[in-house]
Amino acid sequence: MQLRRKTFSVIATAMLLSQAAAPVLAQQMGQAESRIQVMSELVLVNVVAHDKKGNLVRDLKKGDFTLFEDGKKQEVSTFDFENVDDLGAAEATVSGTAEQGALLRSGKKAPASLDARDRRLILLFFDFSAMEPEQIDRSVEAAKKFVGTKMQPADLIALVSLATNMHVDLDFTDDKPKLLAALTAYNSGQGQGFENGSTGSAEGTAETSGAFSADDTDFNTFNADRKLLALQSLMQALGKLPQKKSLIYFSNGITQSGADNQSALRATTAAAVKANVSIYSMDIRGLQAFPPGGEAQSASLHGQSAYSGAAVLNDLNGNAASQDSLATLSSDTGGKAFFDSNDFGTVFSQVQRDSSAYYVLGFTSNNPLKDGRFRRLRVQVNRSDLKLDFRAGYYAGRDFEHLNRADREQQLEDELAAQLPRVDVPLYAGTAFFRKDDSHYYLSVSLVVPGSQIPFVTEKEKDNATIDIIGEVREGGKFPVGQLRNTVKLAVDSTQQIRRKNVQYNTGFVLAPGSYHLKFVVRENQTGRIGSFETDVQIPDLRKAPLKMSSVVLSSLRAPVTGKKTGANPLVRDQMELVPNITHVFAPDQHLYLQFEVYDAAKGKNPAPAAPVGQKASPDGDQNGAVKDAPPPKPAPAKDSIRVFTSIEFLRGATKIYESKPVVANEVTAPDRKAVIFQMDLPLQALKPGLYLCQVNVIDDVAGSFSFPRFPLLIRDSAPSAPNKAAD
Repeated sequence: MQLRRKTFSVIATAMLLSQAAAPVLAQQMGQAESRIQVMSELVLVNVVAHDKKGNLVRDLKKGDFTLFEDGKKQEVSTFDFENVDDLGAAEATVSGTAEQGALLRSGKKAPASLDARDRRLILLFFDFSAMEPEQIDRSVEAAKKFVGTKMQPADLIALVSLATNMHVDLDFTDDKPKLLAALTAYNSGQGQGFENGSTGSAEGTAETSGAFSADDTDFNTFNADRKLLALQSLMQALGKLPQKKSLIYFSNGITQSGADNQSALRATTAAAVKANVSIYSMDIRGLQAFPPGGEAQSASLHGQSAYSGAAVLNDLNGNAASQDSLATLSSDTGGKAFFDSNDFGTVFSQVQRDSSAYYVLGFTSNNPLKDGRFRRLRVQVNRSDLKLDFRAGYYAGRDFEHLNRADREQQLEDELAAQLPRVDVPLYAGTAFFRKDDSHYYLSVSLVVPGSQIPFVTEKEKDNATIDIIGEVREGGKFPVGQLRNTVKLAVDSTQQIRRKNVQYNTGFVLAPGSYHLKFVVRENQTGRIGSFETDVQIPDLRKAPLKMSSVVLSSLRAPVTGKKTGANPLVRDQMELVPNITHVFAPDQHLYLQFEVYDAAKGKNPAPAAPVGQKASPDGDQNGAVKDAPPPKPAPAKDSIRVFTSIEFLRGATKIYESKPVVANEVTAPDRKAVIFQMDLPLQALKPGLYLCQVNVIDDVAGSFSFPRFPLLIRDSAPSAPNKAAD
C-alpha cells in the first residue's frame, strides 16, 4: 500500500534590502576598544528555610548547605544571611544613600550606591500603558494604602511607571512622605491607549459605529514586546545589588497572540533570575464578571455570540490568555501571581513574608560551557526537619569571541534549539500566505533588523558587514518540515544611510495547511550579538471558506530580482519583487502597494463592463473618493466569466478619508492556481501624516461572498533621506 505523504519544501530564494521605516530600538554603535577582560560569573541562590511548624530558621551556617547543579556538587564560595525582620540591624544600616537612592538612575556599569544589607527592596512597577482610568486609580490607591499603613522600617521602595515611555519616578527610599507624594502625582490620564485591539473578526465585538472590525494583531505584538523590554531594562539596574529584590508588577495583563516574539518572555525571566529579582504580578482588573451581552458601559455585540454563550467563552479565554504571561513571569522568577481578587493588599503582605529572612548562597559553576542551556539547581541542608524554598535553576551565559568557525556554526544550531533564545539584536518578523493548490501554500516570511544594530567595518571604500541567518519550521511545534541557513554580505557606501533604515531579509516556505511554529536566529558577525524570533503560524484550509482569499501584503518598495529562481514566490512578477512592509509605516512621498489573491471565483452570466485590474489609484480624487481621469472601461467580457470587485478605503475613526474607485476583475490572472491577482498602487502624498485604518473591500459579485480586512497604517512626517538601495 502506498501511503500519501504531505509535501514540504523550502524556497531557497531570498533577498536582503534596506528600506526606510520607523527606527526600532535604534542606538549608536561605537568602535570597540582593544582590551583584555577576565570574567567570572557568580551565581546567587536565595534559600528560605522553614521548620515543621512553618517558622523561619535563622541559625544555619555555610557548612550546613550542599548545592548541586545538574546533579554535580558545587563549592559555595559566598554566604550571607539577610535578616530583614531584625529592625535594629535595619535601622543601623540606614544611610544617606538609602534615602537619596541613586541605583535605578545610575548607568549600567556604575557601582551600587545603596547600602541594602538587611533591607527589603521593593520596586512598584505601574504599567499604565493599557490601563483604564479606574484601573489606574485602583492600583495607586492600593500602593498608597500599603505605604501609609503596612510599610515597615526595613522597607526600601522605588516607583517606576510605563506609559509612552518608562520613567523612574522615585528611586529606592524609606521616606513615606516622598512616596505618598509621588503616588499622588499619578492620575487617571496616565494611560496611553496601548491596549490590545481586535484581530479582524467582528463576531462578538462591541458595536462602535464602524461597519467592520480592525485587525490590530501587529500592534498587539509590539505592545507585548515593549512591556517585556521595559521589565528587562529594569533588571539590568537591579542586578547591581546581591540582595533579593521584589518587583510588584501592576498590570491588566500581557496578551501574546498572533505573530508574537515568544523569545522576549523567556529573555525577561532569565534576566530577572540573573539579577536576583522575584516578580509578583498583580492583575489590577480584579474579579471580573462576563455577562453574555457585554458590560454595561459597552455597546451591543455583533453577531450571535451573545445568544450562544460564545461571547462569555471568548471573554474568559481572552482573560486567561492575558494572565498567562503574568503567571509565567512570576512562577519562573520565584514570585507569585495574584489574579481574580479585589483584595489588592495581599501582594504586599506576601512580599514582606517571602523576604523576611533568607540565605544567599553564591557559587561559580564548574561547567565552563557557555551554551545558554537551563541548569537545574538543588540545595540540601544537613537537618532533615527543615523545608527549603529556592529557585529551580538558571540559564547559562553565551560566549562568541573565542569560537572557531565550526563552533560558531554549532552556536547557531544550539541557539535554534535553545530553550532561552537571545535577544541582543532586535528582530521582528511578518508572514503572509498564498495558495499554490488545494493542499499546498506558499508562506512568505520577512525578517527585519534595525540597521543601527549592525556594526560595519570599512574595506575597499565601502562599509561591510555580514550576518548569519538560520531558521526552522516545525509542524505542530514538533516535527521539522523546513529549514533555512544563509550568510548575507552587506556592502554600502555610507553606514549613516543604513543606520536610519531597516535591513530586511525575505524568504518563503511551501507548506500544507495546518499549525506551525517558526523560529529564526540572526547573528551579526562583528561582535557576535544574536537576535531570535519565534511565532506560531496558522495556514488555513480555504476549501470551505466562503471567499477564498490570500493574505493582504502592504509594501512601499518594489525591487528587481536578479539571477535567482523565484517562480514559487507569488510576490515576484515581471522580474520585480514586492517587499512586504511589516511595520505598516510609510512616508508621504512613498507609494502604498497592495497585493492579494482571490481563488476559485464563481462564474456568472453577462457581467457589466469593468475597470482593469491593477489600476493606479490616487487619493487626490473628489470628495466621494472617485479617481480623476480614470481610464475608459473595457468592452463587456464574454459570458460565464467571473466578477470580483475590490477597492481601498482610508478611515480615521468613523470618518472615511479616502476611497479608491472600484476595480473589477473578469478573468483569472493565474490559471494554474485558479487565482485572481490584485495589485494596487496608491500614492500617499495627498494624505496628511497620522494613523489611519486601511480597509480592503473584496466582493465576489457572482457568489455573493465578501471580505473586508483592515490594517493600521501610519504615515509619518516626511524627512529628507537618501533613496533606498538593494544591498549586495
